[in-house]
Amino acid sequence: MARILTYDQVKHLINMEDTVKSVEKTFKAFGEGTVINPTKVTLDVGESGAWPHYDGFFNAMPAYIGYQDTAGIKWVGGIAGERKNVGLPFILGMILLADPKRGIFKAVMDGKYITNLRTGAQTAVSLKYLFPEKEKITIGLFGAGTQGRHQIEAISKIFKIEKLLVYDIYEPAIDRFKKDMKDFVDGEIVKCIDVDSACDADALITVTVSRDPFLNVKNVKKGTVVFPMGSYSEVEDDLILSADDIVVDHVGQALHRGALLKLVNDGKLSEESVSSTIGDLVNGNTKIEGIKDKRVICIPIGMGCLDVAVAGIVYERAKERHIGFEFDFNGESYASEMPEKIIEVDEY
Repeated sequence: MARILTYDQVKHLINMEDTVKSVEKTFKAFGEGTVINPTKVTLDVGESGAWPHYDGFFNAMPAYIGYQDTAGIKWVGGIAGERKNVGLPFILGMILLADPKRGIFKAVMDGKYITNLRTGAQTAVSLKYLFPEKEKITIGLFGAGTQGRHQIEAISKIFKIEKLLVYDIYEPAIDRFKKDMKDFVDGEIVKCIDVDSACDADALITVTVSRDPFLNVKNVKKGTVVFPMGSYSEVEDDLILSADDIVVDHVGQALHRGALLKLVNDGKLSEESVSSTIGDLVNGNTKIEGIKDKRVICIPIGMGCLDVAVAGIVYERAKERHIGFEFDFNGESYASEMPEKIIEVDEY
């Protein structure tokens, strides 16, 4: 039997604190080699401007989580055209879980909420290991939308945010953001009128849909970690090429998509350009030292294992609380009655 869970049910069963713990644990397991995470496969349905002209994409993101003994895949997309026209969010997604021993499908659930949570959590966990001595942090945030909110909520689970500088091309969005996020920020939330005024921070996080780069060597000072998280191009090549360290979540993915793609294709960057993965930082295999004198680029492209691991927690909690309903898609319900391992979030 596969348990079917809606967006609202998933939201009821998981929160940001749980997700940050799960993401950290899964990064560690990936670094240890007990998580399998192939590179994502992208179906372009017009994001590049090519046919078909739907201004969007879908990603297939499979993974196996050793500590859960769970296999899964996230099918996630971003459609800007018709979805925007009818007032729907850019991101949509579903997650499918399976028992890899018996090949029994265990769950089908909405993946949009998990995607938003884990995207914020992966930034927070990265910052924890890039700034291991810090308790307080200043953030420059570009993009005051839904993902910007999740970024700040996640970071607040690890650091006290003593100042948050926010820039968005649509000023009313910043006003709403300040009102909504005041409880997650210990210090002041500053509305910035231009890009440069939002750059004086320990970390700069870009979560925009800009197609024109706006961060460069001139406006990013040393001592800063830059997270290019948006869907398009937010940092100029000179900033990436001048970076003292480049940190990624998954080397294979990071070199073939996102902020590094063009420079890799031009032969200006390679696997040797990557200083560390986030998994190696979490495991203590590598360290990025002397950040106060460096510009560091951290690019968590997004790994399916992070989503599948969080979905595994959601599934177990749904079973325990009898949430959702079961459906026998393939006539193998008898096999689902066999005992299964219960997955919990470790306490830290």
